[in-house]
Amino acid sequence: MNSAKAVMLHDSRELADAFTRFISASTVLEASYRELQKKVTRLSGELADRNAALTRSLAENDRMRATLQQMIDSMPCGVVVLDAAGAVVMINPEGRRLLTLEAAQVKTLRELSDAGGVDFEGLTKLGSVAQNDELCVQTEDGKRWLTVGRRELDCAPREHEPATPPLRTIWTLRDITSNKLAEQEREAARRAVTLSEISSILAHEIRNPLASLELFAGLIAEDGCANPQWIGHLRAGIRTLSGTVNNVLSLNGEANRRFETLDLVACVRDGVEFVEPIAEQANVTLRFHTGLSNLSVRGNGDGIRQIILNLICNAIRHTTDGGRVDVKLLREGANEGGLAKVEVKDTGCGISAEQMERLFEAGFSGSGETPGLGLAVCKRLMEQHGGSIRVSSCLNHGSSFVLEFPTI
Repeated sequence: MNSAKAVMLHDSRELADAFTRFISASTVLEASYRELQKKVTRLSGELADRNAALTRSLAENDRMRATLQQMIDSMPCGVVVLDAAGAVVMINPEGRRLLTLEAAQVKTLRELSDAGGVDFEGLTKLGSVAQNDELCVQTEDGKRWLTVGRRELDCAPREHEPATPPLRTIWTLRDITSNKLAEQEREAARRAVTLSEISSILAHEIRNPLASLELFAGLIAEDGCANPQWIGHLRAGIRTLSGTVNNVLSLNGEANRRFETLDLVACVRDGVEFVEPIAEQANVTLRFHTGLSNLSVRGNGDGIRQIILNLICNAIRHTTDGGRVDVKLLREGANEGGLAKVEVKDTGCGISAEQMERLFEAGFSGSGETPGLGLAVCKRLMEQHGGSIRVSSCLNHGSSFVLEFPTI
């Protein structure tokens, strides 16, 4: 019995020791669990912070990407981006406009070259990196000049390369059509100024010999030994050349005309008589009609005679053999503030509506056989005299030019 009690006592002690160890282990585990909870709470906070930072970073990236895309879309030059495989990644709106792509989808450089009219493949083979090449592209609206540049991006491969190939090439396109046109206009203006200077010099050099020829033709006619028909042709040619020379000088602003009170009747009559040899040569009847003995206007006699010469020569040129040109002078209104009207009417071929729009434009000739200066000079001289010129015409029934001068 004592032995049984001893065993029971021994077992009780071992059980107490085991319970003590269990309590101690539980305490350690509880402390470890609390420490683990603290670490989990701290890690959860760090993870939440990292997730928030990542979200902010992604949002910032999206914002920056949208901003960059907006900047590229609003750039004044065209932008074409290719990836490492040569596929077209992006074309901004200006690039589509310059290449007239509209909504067309292009995936390769070959498709872009075919659709846009620019040989991108050829430029790539030339190796014109970071160089602007000027190209002329034919569009539905006419010719367009572009500068095309290429930039290679030196992108080193990264450890974790994305599924899509990285960007490798950027093409830029600029529209320089306005610059080209302005350059052409400047060059044309320079040529026009040079031509004007040369023509003025030649006109001055020709005018004096023409005056001598006119004088000698008159002397030959008075001698009576020469053929009158030859003399008439000689005078017609000289006076035609004289009119052309005066037109050149008038159009180039060479004539600093002196205005004075003069008799318009006498000026118009002189102009008609000056052109008579030209009318006779063309077998066109030329008549001057007026019931006035004199009519005072303020103007320049040479300028008025040049107007009459140009209008009559123009009428004769467009009137067939046997036709007629009539010059009429009349007065309208009171003695002061009235108008003097001079009408030059022919029975020629008339003027088309298309030609009528450009009739007084310097350099325009309906027949293409003249320099196209006469009517432009007439308009300029009439403006200098404070008057006006107008025209009416009917195809195959002739034309009528009316000059209006303010009287004094």
